[in-house]
Amino acid sequence: MAGATTAQRGTPSSDRPGRSPRKGAGSAEPPKSPKSAKAPKKTAPRGPGKHLRRGPVLASLAAAVLLASGGTWVLYGSSWLRVERVTATGTEVLTPEQVLSAAAVPVGAPLVSVDTDEIESRVRGRLPRIDSVDAVRAWPHGIGLKVTERKPVLLIKKDANFVEVDASGVRFDTVPKAPAGVPVLELNAAGSPSARRFDEDRLLHEAVLVAGSLPAPIAKETVQVKVGSYDSIVLELTGGRSVRWGSGEQSDAKGRALTALLKAAPKAAHFDVSVPTAPAAAGS
Repeated sequence: MAGATTAQRGTPSSDRPGRSPRKGAGSAEPPKSPKSAKAPKKTAPRGPGKHLRRGPVLASLAAAVLLASGGTWVLYGSSWLRVERVTATGTEVLTPEQVLSAAAVPVGAPLVSVDTDEIESRVRGRLPRIDSVDAVRAWPHGIGLKVTERKPVLLIKKDANFVEVDASGVRFDTVPKAPAGVPVLELNAAGSPSARRFDEDRLLHEAVLVAGSLPAPIAKETVQVKVGSYDSIVLELTGGRSVRWGSGEQSDAKGRALTALLKAAPKAAHFDVSVPTAPAAAGS
C-alpha cells in the first residue's frame, strides 16, 4: 500500500506558523551584519609646499641671531657706546671735582656695563656730606651724577672746630668755621635731676629735633640752642633775645607760635612757647 502523499501528510512542521525553523543541513542562516569599522584617518598629502615654507623660517632665525650678535658687539665690543664724559650737579659746599673723584667712574668702559649702584655707594661712602646721589646713563657716552648734600641744623663745638649735625642727627663733617645761620649747641645737663634717665645722646636728639623744626626765618636768627634738661631747652636769638622752648615735643606748633609772637611783639626780649596754645612775650 502506497504511503501517504505529501498532501496527505500536511504542511511540514517547519512551515507551521509560530515555530522557528530548525537548523539543518539544508537551511541557510541569514548573513550576519559586519561590525562597523572606524573610517581610516585621512592624512593630508605631503607636497613640496611644506618643505618650501621652512626656508623663510630658517632665514628669520638666522637674521635674529645675527642681529643679536651685532647688538652685543655694539654694546660691549665697539667704541661707539663707551663712557667718555662724567658730570656732577647739585653740589653746594663740595665741588663737582670732589664728587667725580669719589665716584671713580671707569672712563672708556662700555656704558652698558657700568654699575651705577656701585658708583652711588662709593660716593656716599667717601663723602659723608652727601645725603643722596643718583647715577644715570646719558646715552651714548655719558654718566650723570645728581647729588644732594646734607644741611646742618646744629653745630657741636669741638676744640677749635665745629661738628655739623643734620636734621636726622647724623654728624657728617667737621669744619673750622661755623656756617652762618646755624646755631651752636650748649649742653649743660650734668646737674639735672633727669640726667640718669636722659643721657647726652637723648638730649642731643631733642636739640636736633628743635633746631630742625624751626621755621627758616627763625633758624637764621638763632645763635644757640641751650639744653639744661629734657624739658628745659632755651633758644638764644640775635639781639640778645631768648625763647623758652621747653621740651622737643610739639616743636612744629611751637615754631608757629613763636613766628606769631615775633610779629606781634617785635620789641620783646623774652618769649615763652613751652605751651604753644598759650604763648607769651615780655620785656623790651
